[in-house]
Amino acid sequence: MYRLSGGRLVGRIAGSPILVLVTTGRKTGTERHTPLLYLPDGEDLVIVASNGGTASHPAWYLNLRSEPRAGVTLGGQTMPVVASEATGDDKQGLWERLVRMYPGYAGYQRKTDREIPVIRLHPDR
Repeated sequence: MYRLSGGRLVGRIAGSPILVLVTTGRKTGTERHTPLLYLPDGEDLVIVASNGGTASHPAWYLNLRSEPRAGVTLGGQTMPVVASEATGDDKQGLWERLVRMYPGYAGYQRKTDREIPVIRLHPDR
């Protein structure tokens, strides 16, 4: 629905914006499309590898670790991006903003022993 409507339908969940992350499967080489909440930060888009607070990282995160070049579909347009993991003060500041945007992230972190990664998607020009 998101792709067909150019993001006009199902473009938000719980008031938060959605993008579609396009990664390459690390085992299969197959293109994968994953809808995710995101936080804009300047030119970057910030996403969270929460996996609902489960003990394992989501497959898309493992795919990005293997191949950080990916794509993002927003409003019907796909653009190339390069992923990097936020760390230190950058991650802390982003995490606070992400939890304000979607409070469920705080609950996900409480549910799991793993550190939930915060990923910056930089435009790849």
